[in-house]
Amino acid sequence: MSKRFIQYAAILGALSVALGAFGAHALKKLVEADTVATFETGVRYQFYHTFALLAVGILYRRMPGKVMEWAGILFISGIVLFSGSLYLLTYLNATETVGLKGIGAITPLGGVCFIAGWVCLLVQSLKPSVHREKKEKSNVREA
Repeated sequence: MSKRFIQYAAILGALSVALGAFGAHALKKLVEADTVATFETGVRYQFYHTFALLAVGILYRRMPGKVMEWAGILFISGIVLFSGSLYLLTYLNATETVGLKGIGAITPLGGVCFIAGWVCLLVQSLKPSVHREKKEKSNVREA
């Protein structure tokens, strides 16, 4: 699982850079400043949580468990729901599509996923580490 989270983080990180470049250069020519700001918020939160997902992938080896897996799943879900809905809103504004502006109601669900992911990371970090316990047991045997 840790390798998969690292792979997703690599893909989402590269996508963050590409989307950020698009927002900084091409998008400004297509939409108003407030729409660019919405898009940039999506990119920023995607990038933050890509790093969080990378951390989950790395920390999973030291602190494996279902709660850590949920942290990674929730960070990915948050990126899709939060950032994805902001990207979709930007697209709808750029194409002047009407009738789908309610898609913004999805954004807070992504925010809840982000918060829950951080809480899962905290909960997993409070559990005794399997790696640490094995090391302590081997030290006792040596003494």
